[in-house]
Amino acid sequence: MLNTKAYTTGPVEESKDVTNIRPEWIRLPQPGLRCHWTGISRSALNQLILPGPANGGRPPVVSYCLRQKGKKTGIRLISYDSLRKHIEANQVDWQKEGK
Repeated sequence: MLNTKAYTTGPVEESKDVTNIRPEWIRLPQPGLRCHWTGISRSALNQLILPGPANGGRPPVVSYCLRQKGKKTGIRLISYDSLRKHIEANQVDWQKEGK
């Protein structure tokens, strides 16, 4: 005889847990807001992704601008992996530094 207590006929629900999902690309946050994924401000992200005197003209984080032909503005996409690697490579151990 089949054990029917081990089965369900209820609907399968999609998991709402997004803690393990990491994006491949992220957008710059709106002015005045911080990045949803890292908490870094828009201006700090711009210093990491755009060439300038602070980075010797070589941005440490990979980004691309998607722009339609003939348009002046576009969507700036930042490589999440590149940003994460930069953060990990430049982290400071505050406990050791404070001693």
